[in-house]
Amino acid sequence: MNNDALAQIATLPKAPFAELRKLWRDLYQNEMPGFNRTWIINQLTYRIQELAWEGKTGSLEQRLDALVKTRLGDDLKRERKRAIHRPMVGTRLLRHYQGVEYQVTVLPDGFSFDGRKYRSLSRIAEVITGKTWSGPAFFGLVGKKGAA
Repeated sequence: MNNDALAQIATLPKAPFAELRKLWRDLYQNEMPGFNRTWIINQLTYRIQELAWEGKTGSLEQRLDALVKTRLGDDLKRERKRAIHRPMVGTRLLRHYQGVEYQVTVLPDGFSFDGRKYRSLSRIAEVITGKTWSGPAFFGLVGKKGAA
């Protein structure tokens, strides 16, 4: 952020209310809402910073999106879904099906069942039943409404 923006922000707390109203119109292109002085100063401070950073590396929203993608990867929905249905590593899942007890162990990158490694619980459920199943549902990790 440049020094001009910092200097402008520093003057806000002691600025007359008429000056804050004018600055609001300049920065937001509309009339200032009737909130208290502290809220107005906070909103103006944010907008000044947003405009100061925008020209350097893109808008604040774009930079935050890029940071999220860097941290979580491009397919955010897949990551979120996997996190919802995956128990802690080392957890043993037990399922009784047609009189037989089946055990699955959660691994960092998949599941262990019957001496083999699988990438998904759904594939294990299919091996056990011979039918296509939702693995998390088959092993009781989600309820009828889909909640974990």
